[in-house]
Amino acid sequence: MEISRRAVLAGGAALPFLTRLAEAAAAPDHLIFGLSSYPPNLNPWINAGTAAGTALLAHHRGLVSYAADGSIQGELAAHWEPDGGAGWIFHLREAFFHDGAAVDSAAVKWSFEQIGAPISTAYLRAQFQGIAAIETPDARTVRVIMKAPTVTFPDWLAPFYSSVVAPGTVKPGKLPVGCGPFVLKSYERGVSLDFAAFPKYYKPGLPKLKTMRFVAYPDENLRVAALQAGNVDLIEYVPWQSMGTIASDPKLKMLSTLGPFMYLTFNGRTGPFKDPRVRQAIGFAVKRSDIVSAAFFGRGAPLGGMPIPKGTTFYDAALADFWTYDPDKAKKLLAAAGFGGGFSCTLLSTAQYGMHKITAEVVQQNLAAIGIEVQLNLPDWATRVALGNRGQYEFSVGGTATESNDPDGLSSLIDGTLSPSYERSYDVVAPGLHALLAAGRAEFDQAKRKAIYDKVQSVALEYAPIVPLCWRSQAYAMKKELDGFANLPGALTFYSGYSFEDAYFA
Repeated sequence: MEISRRAVLAGGAALPFLTRLAEAAAAPDHLIFGLSSYPPNLNPWINAGTAAGTALLAHHRGLVSYAADGSIQGELAAHWEPDGGAGWIFHLREAFFHDGAAVDSAAVKWSFEQIGAPISTAYLRAQFQGIAAIETPDARTVRVIMKAPTVTFPDWLAPFYSSVVAPGTVKPGKLPVGCGPFVLKSYERGVSLDFAAFPKYYKPGLPKLKTMRFVAYPDENLRVAALQAGNVDLIEYVPWQSMGTIASDPKLKMLSTLGPFMYLTFNGRTGPFKDPRVRQAIGFAVKRSDIVSAAFFGRGAPLGGMPIPKGTTFYDAALADFWTYDPDKAKKLLAAAGFGGGFSCTLLSTAQYGMHKITAEVVQQNLAAIGIEVQLNLPDWATRVALGNRGQYEFSVGGTATESNDPDGLSSLIDGTLSPSYERSYDVVAPGLHALLAAGRAEFDQAKRKAIYDKVQSVALEYAPIVPLCWRSQAYAMKKELDGFANLPGALTFYSGYSFEDAYFA
């Protein structure tokens, strides 16, 4: 499906554009969403940030998804069950791609094979290479046989990284044909994307909206102002300094959750960050409460261990506060690594998101106290992602949430054997960690899984493939009249776009 282009800012005049936004926002079956950035890429299988994922969740669907309470629910798969020790069987419902072709088992098989292909750039490539075979006994049945038992396989299918697309439609310059509730009709690069409801969507009565427009507001203050002025109906990434004002506005409502977190990644190929003692020193040198206060206005919490939420089965209090603020210990670790006199380096972040910039500034100040002179590199978000994916940095600020609330979601952040991604360190491999993660996803007994993930945390803390910094509150804000949209709990907040199909104006 070739994407047509359409001018949105006619003649570059902003006032007529804003007028049209206000008129469209008043329509009861049309929603305008204020994105935090324009998606740098709309390939359904790669990780290009939250804004891209949000747009993808309007256009694409996979076998399963997340319900509003965070549980896994069927999408293209009406139901599924484990099959023997290492197999899973999925039974497909009747569904259609946006070009009218039926979604069948062959399309699922083709999509999964592309994700796991040796030359794939897919975010979950390594995980999907754990598939031994995909069988299609009939058009509505898919049997996936793993190389090893994999209890978490359905969790891999719920994020937008596992969308099923029409075979052969992932081509340069063309939008892959999806089967989601909305069809991308047109776009203005760098500005907006326009979607219309798909009349043959497989859920009767959905979507409730007829059209959606995504408008990029990289400036967070302008994004908030657009919501307050009524020019948009819903925004993501509510700035933390604006949360109090929005929460007290009678025309608006805000949905927030604690689940995403800030952290540091490292380039382990060259330079001082090859040494885990240097990465450890960084962890002890950062005063995490300063980041919570400065970047998130107190709406968060320090994170001194791996990002496993308190109150879950796999939380271990003894491991949760490993990295305390201890600059003396940091200096001793640096000296042991041969950097007792400190060193100079560059920290990659971005100025496009205030939380990333301020986090970088706090880290810069804290590291100066132990003799590390840090220069900040603050490009736009798309450039920051590209540099991270190519490993063109020394260390960097990251902000994300795991793909699921299961601890296997840590794999994509701490397993250095996976393909390069801006979300994990570059060429940092913790000995034994890959095998432990594999054992965790192969074990069905919860008590045994708990013991395995305790070891995972211990190894990750020792070798520091990432250094977590703090939890942060993540919020969406919207007009009071908008119902049906849900901020998914905890780590799943970035998949809240699944609820676009249920959104409506009361």
